[in-house]
Amino acid sequence: NLEDQEADIAERLDDSHYRDDVLRLMFICCHPDLPGTQQIAMALRIVSGLTVKQIARAFLVSEAAMEQRITRAKAKVAESGLAFETPGPVERNERFAAVLAMIYLVFNEGYSAGPNDEARGQLAEEAIRLGRLMLRMFQQEPEAMGLLALMLLQHSRAPARFDAAGEIVLLDDQDRSLWRTPMMAEGLALIDKAMR
Repeated sequence: NLEDQEADIAERLDDSHYRDDVLRLMFICCHPDLPGTQQIAMALRIVSGLTVKQIARAFLVSEAAMEQRITRAKAKVAESGLAFETPGPVERNERFAAVLAMIYLVFNEGYSAGPNDEARGQLAEEAIRLGRLMLRMFQQEPEAMGLLALMLLQHSRAPARFDAAGEIVLLDDQDRSLWRTPMMAEGLALIDKAMR
């Protein structure tokens, strides 16, 4: 059972309440001494393994510009001797929005993959997994609920988004029997909870 495996992993990690090494690394990369765009770009490259081209596309900048951003971030870390320790509760709260942005960019990269790019498509699943872990850490945060709801609702339609030829199928033309209704119901419930 996946839930049991995640619980076991959480128990084995330190007492910082991250529940996951990838999530912990995302929080660490969001060091406040780095500009926000550098934090996210560096984390997406180092933690999520996205290519410079994929990150550049997510930020709507050229590959060269993104390569410079990541290089500057790494150089700043190396030169300044920044302490990249696991942040405590106060720092986690300060870095919350940046980590949510990273998770969304990972999801978007997976969501925009075509039907023949399974490896990239799995990024959407990873982002949903990280979104669930964020919601466990920040159970009362409507932003965490909203992000997870958005990803679940979008991903619930994945099986109907492309036809047999790999062409995108518009929402009105999708075969709704292919939609993942439990995932959709979970997303709608989260929206309701976030609004309350």
